[in-house]
Amino acid sequence: MGSGGRHLGKKGDGAMGQKITLSVIILQGGNFDKDIYKKCLDSVSWADEIIKIETDDLKGNFSDFRNLGSKKAKGDWFLYVDTDEIVTPELKKVIQESINSDRYSAYAIPRRNIVLGREMKHCGLWPDYVLRLIKKDKLKGWSGELHEQPVVEGKIYHLNEPLIHQKHDNLSDMVEKTNKWSDVEAKLMFDAHHPKMNFFRFMSVGIREFWLRMIVQTAFLDGVEGTIYGIYQVYSRLISYSKLWELQLKNAGSNI
Repeated sequence: MGSGGRHLGKKGDGAMGQKITLSVIILQGGNFDKDIYKKCLDSVSWADEIIKIETDDLKGNFSDFRNLGSKKAKGDWFLYVDTDEIVTPELKKVIQESINSDRYSAYAIPRRNIVLGREMKHCGLWPDYVLRLIKKDKLKGWSGELHEQPVVEGKIYHLNEPLIHQKHDNLSDMVEKTNKWSDVEAKLMFDAHHPKMNFFRFMSVGIREFWLRMIVQTAFLDGVEGTIYGIYQVYSRLISYSKLWELQLKNAGSNI
């Protein structure tokens, strides 16, 4: 467990003359690209404080890790950034203006997702809003084991300037992440007493995911990369349900 940062500065004035400070909270762990991470750190070097939560030796999920970062941070506002995300100069300006206006409790930020070297505009990857800029005294905490979300008191505003998200650089990384997170997703479905998987349910899962990604979300409009990503999401979904089937099979065997 670890955190690192700089002393809080005094960089902003609120509407009533108060000094407004910003803490950037970064979860650091797993197999991340160190070059992209350096760009990430450089892009938020203007913040008053940077808190790094090293997750490799911690027990828990992303919600637990983000809550830990919240406890360590001292700023008036929190900006949550992942190691593969970059804050542009334009977004920096909007963030500074937003926290000094003090009109809202939190801000959702869109993301420009880069997959296999291409910026994606389809397959559900744009605008891909994430709620990451939150006023400290309005944050009630993060919840959710797989897709964590903050609980915020008050009004939320959607910004226009995006984060840059280097989502997937190669297929090997995609497969590695799928293998890891499909375990979590399968366990959540199993604990929720999902109906027993069979041939028809597998077919339904695959067809519905293909329809969503390729037809509704038109992944193919992002070219070869979009087509690969759309088909890969079908594969990823089926892997999660296959691991659910394994859990159900093991449970049935243990009850004999």
